[in-house]
Amino acid sequence: MRFINRHPGRGNQLLLALLPFILLLAAYFSGSAARLQDNSDDKLLPSAAQMAAAIDRAAFREDRRSGEYILWNDTAASLARLGMGLGIAACAGLALGIISGAFPLLRAGLSPFLAVASMIPPLAILPILFIVFGLDELSKVMLIVIGITPILARDLEQKAREIPRELFVKAQTLGANSWTLVLRMMLPQLCCRLFISLRLMLGPAWLFLISAEAISATAGLGYRIFLVRRYLAMDTILPYVAWITLLAWLMDYLLRQINRRCFPWSEGAET
Repeated sequence: MRFINRHPGRGNQLLLALLPFILLLAAYFSGSAARLQDNSDDKLLPSAAQMAAAIDRAAFREDRRSGEYILWNDTAASLARLGMGLGIAACAGLALGIISGAFPLLRAGLSPFLAVASMIPPLAILPILFIVFGLDELSKVMLIVIGITPILARDLEQKAREIPRELFVKAQTLGANSWTLVLRMMLPQLCCRLFISLRLMLGPAWLFLISAEAISATAGLGYRIFLVRRYLAMDTILPYVAWITLLAWLMDYLLRQINRRCFPWSEGAET
């Protein structure tokens, strides 16, 4: 049997999925043990015990100044900003994708604008957002919205244009008007694609959020990472990075499950 046709079994698939993480952790803790053996005050590669102590202080002990549990307070602040940004971007991207994908007359003016807007580096306009929207929550949310909405809209426009033209002809032959075509034929297809696009944009959305929090915030996961970096507190930074990664993975998993439940035909499941 050719190697390209070989597939892992369930047990081997789980093992192969875990293997890169196991190797990464083994390499890290080996390096950490070697550095700490040479210098017990080394901060670059903290041990598991040091990171566990930092997690305990951040998540399970009240902060002396604020009386809050820092990790959960930062998580709530970041997720609120991210949720608002993704929600607004999803609605705007879906609307723009439908308009540009369904109506050729409107596409002629809108599609080139979306193409140009998607090329603007969002972090380059962050100072402008702070000037226009201030240093509060709105500027951070708008960075996420501006950063991912044009890309979502272009992806949904392309999906709309991939729908076979024969379906539109048949539906119009049966008496369907423009809005019937949009609501009954295009919208389910684009909503399904929207969840996939949002999953792909989670990484950039987190990047924009953390960048904005690092510059101007009083709470948030990105704010905390850049606050403690001045103390070289890798025992706090690394768990925070792992926590952000876990949150992103959980959001990806949630979006995938919603897509499966709402549009089971999208992955070949039986309705």
